[in-house]
Amino acid sequence: MNMQTETAAIRVLLVDDHTLFRKGLAELLEQRGTITVAGIAGSGDEACRMLAEARPDVVITDLNMPPNGGLTLLRQLVADGWHGPVLILTVSDAEEDLAAALQAGAKGYLLKDMEPEDVVDAVQRAVRGETVVAPAMTLKLVNLLQGGNAAATKADTLKLLTAREHEILQQLSQGLSNKAIARVLDISHDTVKLHVKHILAKLNLSSRVEAAVFAVEQKAAGQARRN
Repeated sequence: MNMQTETAAIRVLLVDDHTLFRKGLAELLEQRGTITVAGIAGSGDEACRMLAEARPDVVITDLNMPPNGGLTLLRQLVADGWHGPVLILTVSDAEEDLAAALQAGAKGYLLKDMEPEDVVDAVQRAVRGETVVAPAMTLKLVNLLQGGNAAATKADTLKLLTAREHEILQQLSQGLSNKAIARVLDISHDTVKLHVKHILAKLNLSSRVEAAVFAVEQKAAGQARRN
């Protein structure tokens, strides 16, 4: 994966078998000014052929496209020695598809009904090394991760958070981006970023996704105790 500077546009390779969708998405992404669509492919095979010339930082691919689908493409990219993030962008909100994508090594699972700015935010976070999941899939991710005792052992650490950090953690659990949280709480984007960094450090978590899952688990545990 190419290292990004603050001003460098992120190079994206789009892969989708629907011509109108991939062209429309390309236009929407490039309007934001922080992303360059380096290539557009209609199949996994075409994407593999374009990879060397496109030099993407991120691959965004549909999940269910003929003949082999996005997960086959992901595995082929890895086999070919490419280690950048692959984001699945799909209409499927099935938990089993989310599980299959993450198990195959996808760094993100996004839905096609997401707002364009949220897709842009997900791309930027993936380049920084985060795993990104559509807000609507957060509870399903929790279901996949439940079964261990990690949430219980971290529960007491919630008392370490400030009131503002609790507010931001709640917003994270709803899948909001930093920009969206800044708007909701009427604070700056940089302030939100700093609070998120402190939350992850205090809870000993490595990503926003883990923080969102943790918050949802704690809320569910609290409701169960009250019942």
